Amino acid sequence: MKMNEYPTIENSCRIIHLPKIHDPRGNLTFIQGQEHIPFTIQRAYWIYDVPGGEIRGGHAYKSLHELLIVVSGSLDVVLDDGIQVKNYSLNRSYFGLYIPNLIWRSMENFSTNALCLILASDIYDARDYLRDYTEFLNHVDRSK
Repeated sequence: MKMNEYPTIENSCRIIHLPKIHDPRGNLTFIQGQEHIPFTIQRAYWIYDVPGGEIRGGHAYKSLHELLIVVSGSLDVVLDDGIQVKNYSLNRSYFGLYIPNLIWRSMENFSTNALCLILASDIYDARDYLRDYTEFLNHVDRSK
């Protein structure tokens, strides 16, 4: 990606295959910041007990990067870079979806008892959010 170029789904978002250690007693997966993901983990949070039909997310970040891991169950992540929209179905605890800054995201179609762990590149800062889709589109105006 060139300087002053905004991230796009095509050049930035990706599924990251996390290490999976097979063991007859149960498998183990782990994450090490800047080894498996392209940022240092500054915050972790999780989403759970989502009622049927609810949608989470619906925003973008100006600078924060995230890795979404569905630890249990399944859900769909819809990504939008202002030009392209792409849907990722997540249902394996050893896959993470890397989402850089300036990508609109929403999570939907949560299965019963779905648990989504999010690893973030920075601490919470309400000023980093783009919560209005029109504001997001203006921020990432790709015609510039």
